Amino acid sequence: MKLHELKASEGTRKERNRVGRGMSSGNGKTSGRGHKGQNSRSGGGVRPGFEGGQMPLFQRLPKRGFSNINRKEFAIVNLDALNRFEDGTEVTPELLLEEGIVSKLNSGIKVLGFGAIEKKLTVKAHKFSASAKEAIETAGGKTEVI
Repeated sequence: MKLHELKASEGTRKERNRVGRGMSSGNGKTSGRGHKGQNSRSGGGVRPGFEGGQMPLFQRLPKRGFSNINRKEFAIVNLDALNRFEDGTEVTPELLLEEGIVSKLNSGIKVLGFGAIEKKLTVKAHKFSASAKEAIETAGGKTEVI
């Protein structure tokens, strides 16, 4: 098959319905909106969730919990992910983002103590777990809270 032989299959292209173009079109005069009523008017219709005056479903259901607007979400980095760096490297959030270890910085970086670290690194992050801090310092590295 060549490019000039391509053809749209039956039913893939449908012409849009042009309403208000005469009685013989089948959608003339009221343009498919019927006679009178809320939906026949311009700007008519009801808001999303409106149930004709009945108490809407989202108001009938019980509510649970709340969302803390001050919540901080940290990008998590485990110790074993830091082994890819050379000895003596200064590991910063920007370097982690560049290397693809974290995809977004969010509210900052938190280093957790999963896995083992064999390299001597200076790690700069917003938070450290106690086990991560201990493991980095045991390996001869330094931790620095930004």
